[in-house]
Amino acid sequence: MANFATYYVEFLWNWLQNVWYFISQFFYNIYKLLIEDAIGYCVNLGEHVSGFDVWGWICLIIVSAANIALLFFICYRLVQLIRRYFVFRAREVDKDMLLEEVARLKEQADELVKEKSKIFALKLGQDIRGGEYQPSLEAGASTEGTEEGAVSAAASASRFTKLINLDEKYEADPNIIYMQDEDMLTLPQIVTRFVNFAASQMKLYYTEETIRRYVAGLATSKIIILEGISGTGKTSLPYAMGKFFKNNASIVSVQPSWRDRAELLGYYNEFTKKFNESDFLAAVYEASLREDPNFIVLDEMNLARIEYYFADFLSIMEMPDVAEWKIDLIASPQPTDPKNIVYGKFLVPQNVWFIGTANNDDSTFSITDKVYDRAVTLELNEKADYFDAPLTESYTCSYGYLEGLFDKAKQDYALSGRTLELIKEFDLFIREKFKVSFGNRILKQLSQFVPVYMACGGSEVDGVDFIIASKILRKFRSLNLPFLTKELDELNIFFTDKFGSGNMKYCHEYVAELQKLT
Repeated sequence: MANFATYYVEFLWNWLQNVWYFISQFFYNIYKLLIEDAIGYCVNLGEHVSGFDVWGWICLIIVSAANIALLFFICYRLVQLIRRYFVFRAREVDKDMLLEEVARLKEQADELVKEKSKIFALKLGQDIRGGEYQPSLEAGASTEGTEEGAVSAAASASRFTKLINLDEKYEADPNIIYMQDEDMLTLPQIVTRFVNFAASQMKLYYTEETIRRYVAGLATSKIIILEGISGTGKTSLPYAMGKFFKNNASIVSVQPSWRDRAELLGYYNEFTKKFNESDFLAAVYEASLREDPNFIVLDEMNLARIEYYFADFLSIMEMPDVAEWKIDLIASPQPTDPKNIVYGKFLVPQNVWFIGTANNDDSTFSITDKVYDRAVTLELNEKADYFDAPLTESYTCSYGYLEGLFDKAKQDYALSGRTLELIKEFDLFIREKFKVSFGNRILKQLSQFVPVYMACGGSEVDGVDFIIASKILRKFRSLNLPFLTKELDELNIFFTDKFGSGNMKYCHEYVAELQKLT
């Protein structure tokens, strides 16, 4: 033990001596470099300077200046590197603090959403316990055989009160469409009949061109966006279309507070053990029980972020197999659930369209490309002039017949080979000039929209004009337009050379709007 202690003391003493020697030599070397050696340089210079001639002095001055400049440059770069390090470090610290703040705000937002749900649950529970709560019979729920406001025993036993009421209503009175010979209209006849119906019955005036685009949009996408200034009939158009097909459109007012699908579809209340069904859910479910076209209007849809509350529908509608258009409503199925909710999932019916109206002002969110790409967008910035229309009645039409007209139009008016070549040339042109391209989705929409638009009485070039302007040129707004003035002029020339003078009017107008932004 004593030998080990002696060894260890000697080891520590030698180690401390080595550390001290290293430290002392380190500072001595700095002293030697900056002071002792500098003095030696000056002494050495003094010994030789007396023998310098004129050229020696000139060389001394030049070399001294170069050495001083080099020393200054080295010090300057060191200072810069040190400064950059501290700036980088400060940014990283700020970034970490910002991420922590974002995470904290997200936690607070989640807590507020949970608190809101608890408040709704408590309020609904108090209403039930107080005997004041009675489920609404909106969306056409049946009241036969019961007093007003009462619900059936099946509805009371189910978690889905409104939807069970709809099941009972349509079981007692099924919606079956019987079309007569006079109802077998062509697409141009349907367009003209609707224009006259809206004008004569509802005092709403639309041009046939607007309705052609609207009908072709129905054949292209289940999402239609109507943009424009207030008072141009954006909400009135789907409302009138519902009246025209003898099926009132459901109007859902989007609220600025909507952040997720629960605001749109409703949610399961753990306290009451009931599903809090929204009017939107009831409208979509009712469409699954009908055979005619159905329109659900999302009024002022961009008051909240569309890709938040409408995310489920944006995703499923990208699936090519419509049998996969299923929305998860509830985790555990029960025998008392509505008949069209299978294993907690609801299949979105094909006879329903979602029509969104949008105003672009400071009170709304901008609509993202993700939404625009999946929808057909119509701009309604002007009201049609008054005209004297003959009295026209509404129209009996099933969804199957309307879809059959769309399919026939896509066969009879398929895009010509010349048009497909022009579209390829246009794609190459905008890739080269604007670094913008479009994918298979827009090509598919072209092949669906243009044939139906032609079947409604429009021309092929006008249909292509509308899709290119509303789908592709819209993307140019995100480009650095002030640096693309020459390319925009060349784009106008391309449209004139390839599609002919006097054609592509909508695209020329859109390019003119883009040029105003340069």
